[in-house]
Amino acid sequence: MTQNTPLSPRPVGEATRRVQSAAQLRARGVTAAHTAAQCLPGGPWQQLLPSVYLLHRGAPTNDDRVRGALLYAGRPPGGARRAVPAQHGPGYGESMVTGLAALALYGFSSAPTMIALHRIDVLVPRTRRLRSTRFVQVIRSADLPRPQRRLGVPLAPVERALADAVASLTDASTVRRILTEAVRGGHCEPGSVVRELDDAKLLGRAHVVDAVDALLVEGRAVAEGRLYGMVRSHGLPQPLWNVELSLPGGGFLGGVDAYWPEQAVALEIGTRSPREERVLHTAERERLERLGVAVVRVTPRQLRESAAQLSVVLRTAMMAAEDREPASCVVILPR
Repeated sequence: MTQNTPLSPRPVGEATRRVQSAAQLRARGVTAAHTAAQCLPGGPWQQLLPSVYLLHRGAPTNDDRVRGALLYAGRPPGGARRAVPAQHGPGYGESMVTGLAALALYGFSSAPTMIALHRIDVLVPRTRRLRSTRFVQVIRSADLPRPQRRLGVPLAPVERALADAVASLTDASTVRRILTEAVRGGHCEPGSVVRELDDAKLLGRAHVVDAVDALLVEGRAVAEGRLYGMVRSHGLPQPLWNVELSLPGGGFLGGVDAYWPEQAVALEIGTRSPREERVLHTAERERLERLGVAVVRVTPRQLRESAAQLSVVLRTAMMAAEDREPASCVVILPR
C-alpha cells in the first residue's frame, strides 16, 4: 500500500470516514508507518487525539470532536486487547458523552453550544486507566448507566448528564437554568434529578441547593398544570385548589393540592422542596385517613404519562365515599 492508496470504502457515515482510531486503520490494512507518514507536515491527515486520527487537514467539526472523544475513551486497555467489551457504537467501547456536551447534543438551549465548549466529558468504567487529554475530560463511574442515542452518538441519560454538568459548574444562574430547562422541556422528572445529584454528593453545595429548590418549584408548576388539565378534560368535579386542612381546634393536618370536600378526597402531588414547610407528611396523611379523608398521592410522571388512569383512580375514590364513614369535620383554609 502506498501513501496515496485510499482506504477501502465501507458503508459508514461521514463522521466515521473522517475520524478513525489506530485500531480501525489497522483493521483496514493501514500500517502504523503509513499513518505516521500521512500525518507529516503537508500530509492529508492529522492526529486529533492519542491513537485517533482526522483524515483531512481542516479544522475538526463538532462531529469530529465528539466521535474522536468517544474513540479515544473507547479504545480497549492494553492488557485486555483480546477482550470484547460492550459496544455503544463503532469503536466506542462502553464510553458515552456526558456533562454539558451531552446536554448540548440533547438540544438544551441553556447549555453552551458544542462549538463553544472547550471540553467534552466522556463517561467510562472506573477500572479504566485513561487520562484526560486535550479537549477530552474522562469521568469514571463504578456503575455506568444505559446510554441514550442521538444520531448514533451514545449519551448519558439526561439526569446523569445534568449531575456531571453541575459538578463542573460554579455559576449558580447556569445551574439553575439547565435544571429548570430539564423539567420545563420534559426531559426528566424533578425527583430523578434530585436523586442523581444526591448520589453525586452535590446537594451540599449552596448554589446547587438553591437551584434544586427552583427545580422543584418549576416541576410542581408543570405538574399542577397537568392536574388542572386532567380534571377539566376528564370531567371530574372541580376541587378546592391548594388548601390546608386542620381540626376545628386548630390542629394542623396538612396541605394538599386538591380537595373534594363533598367526597372527602384529597390529592397530593409528590416531590416538594426540602425547605418547603407545611406539607403533607406520612403521619399527617395517616391521620387524615383515620378521619375518613381518602388521600391520593400522585407523582409528576404519573400526571404526564397516566392522566387517564389517574382520573379513574380519583373517580373510584369519590364513589367509594358512599361506603365510608362520613369524614370528621375538618377546617379548610387557603394555602
